[in-house]
Amino acid sequence: MINTAKKGRLTVLGAVAIGAMVALAGCASSDPLSDGGGDASASSDTIVVGSQQYYSNEIIAELYAQALEDGGYTVQREYQIGQREVYLPELESGDIDVFPEYTGNLLQYYDKESTAKSPEEVEAALADALPEGLTALTASEASDQDSYTVTKEFSEENDITSLADLKDYDGTLAVGAPPENAERPYGPPGLKSIYGVNVTSTPIDDGGGPLTVKALLDGSVQLADVYTASPLIAENDLVTLDDPENMILPQNVVPIVSDKVDQGAQDIIDAVDAALSAKDLQELNAKSQTDQESSATIAKDYLTSKDLIG
Repeated sequence: MINTAKKGRLTVLGAVAIGAMVALAGCASSDPLSDGGGDASASSDTIVVGSQQYYSNEIIAELYAQALEDGGYTVQREYQIGQREVYLPELESGDIDVFPEYTGNLLQYYDKESTAKSPEEVEAALADALPEGLTALTASEASDQDSYTVTKEFSEENDITSLADLKDYDGTLAVGAPPENAERPYGPPGLKSIYGVNVTSTPIDDGGGPLTVKALLDGSVQLADVYTASPLIAENDLVTLDDPENMILPQNVVPIVSDKVDQGAQDIIDAVDAALSAKDLQELNAKSQTDQESSATIAKDYLTSKDLIG
């Protein structure tokens, strides 16, 4: 496993020099197809499309934006605007009209007591949990959910392949994750209450990107919250731990839209989500993280290949 770990370090260290910038800025709203989305004053007939401060989320937002423009709609981009605590108030107030979200995490944001578990249950519960003025369109097959990953060496040496196995580990367990993980239902509180595992949080604010994976490979943390569609999992031979109690809810991509988005625009967005598969999303993410392509280029090539734009 020493050779595998060394290979993983080379992969991540090479990515750190460029990957951290790619994760936060490489696909940022400097896209050549952008209409200058920094202007907050959208006209009444302009659809404002937003994204999280996460490269994969911006790619999905750009898929929606370009498909809408091809359908004759005027689009304003507001990308890289933070996490739920920042952008959901903008959605609720009508400042943003379209936003790619993830079913399970969004449900837990609005309904912390929900008992939904399956993708279908989560999608149905989310429709009821959303505040007035917001609608969840049809969820995609594609998902990009939080997962706890370990190095292959750690997994094999300690016979750990699931979250349930962690309770038998005698050493210290630190998890590298975004700062908000500390308070999430699937964070340290959930690991303790559901699996009986004590962990400490090491905040790393790059959305499960190269800095998070570097900390895992260097042994600074033993667990890392890495999104399942990240190319870094395969590139670094990481092991995603099973979650037998379904602590982490399904997180399928789902468009959230305001009342301003008419049926024609909704149909366009739904068509994009219907085409997007889990494999597609992994490949799109790799184009960003590995090939360093912009979200505009990635989206245009994908939509053209699927005959979603002319």
